[in-house]
Amino acid sequence: MSLQQNPMQWNNPVVAQRADPWVYLHEDGYYYFTGSVPSYDRIEVRRARTLAELAGAEPVVAWRKYESGPMSKNIWAPEIHYIDNKWYIYFAAGQAREGEVDHSFRHRMYVLENESPNPLEGTWVEKGQVMTEWDSFALDATTFKHRGKLYYVWAQQDPNIKGNSNLYISEMENPWTLKGKQTMITTPEYDWEVIGFLVNEGAAVLKKNGKIFISYSASATDHNYKMGLLTASEDADLLDPASWIKSKEPVFETSEENGQYGPGHNSFTTSPDGETDIVIYHARNYKETVGDPLYDGNRHARAQVFGWNEDGTPNFGIPVADGPISLQQKELVKG
Repeated sequence: MSLQQNPMQWNNPVVAQRADPWVYLHEDGYYYFTGSVPSYDRIEVRRARTLAELAGAEPVVAWRKYESGPMSKNIWAPEIHYIDNKWYIYFAAGQAREGEVDHSFRHRMYVLENESPNPLEGTWVEKGQVMTEWDSFALDATTFKHRGKLYYVWAQQDPNIKGNSNLYISEMENPWTLKGKQTMITTPEYDWEVIGFLVNEGAAVLKKNGKIFISYSASATDHNYKMGLLTASEDADLLDPASWIKSKEPVFETSEENGQYGPGHNSFTTSPDGETDIVIYHARNYKETVGDPLYDGNRHARAQVFGWNEDGTPNFGIPVADGPISLQQKELVKG
């Protein structure tokens, strides 16, 4: 059996030049993949039966940016979700406004919907902007269901708080509308969260062992980028900030020894049988970048097995070197 056919093995990177990678294993047996393209001008979706086959899967363009106005600049971090028998893509987009030189980073959050059973087909319909309590820089939204409620987690800049972005959670009325209170669950505060920029962003949700975990990324998008973790009991009020315990140290960060720099903006998936947990993330394989690292297109999508600590929290280990990865080789990733 070749690597491409073996669901238990793949090569890292799994998809080249795709930052902010999102992988979703659907009930139809396909892995669905999307992420930021280097030109930041469109949203692509691809699918494959195995992680190894994602690199060669044909991407389908779900949506393209506008030439001007809202949703016209820097299309970032799309995520594909399946909610109540429909597909949704959450993404952030900047805009340029008439009379102003450049508002490429004036990001807001938007939603697309597709009713087709196969999201590579059908029509993606714009459901509009996700409106929050104030109008400011906002991005990196994700959703999850818990005990019959749909929740939205995102990064946003509070005009009254120093920094670039904090993480917030809210319940949803439907997949494109928030309802009720909006709670800040983390703000950049530790030294490792404020290198270059004061950033908490790129949330991803993991549920296991009676707990709900939210991973997130912090600091600038160069080799200083790294992941933190929030933990809450599955019985807690998720809209109460006191329910969330924050890791004091990063849980996944640069490994110079393995040539992995700035790992972050992750998602979670499993092996096809659901038995093995896998973290999907981007990283570069060199430390120094020229100019703004956001415009360095070599953040590649990678996949890595992870395990669990005795206290029920995830152990992501360290980013492994590029090359073959086997689900049987869990000892490779233990820190």
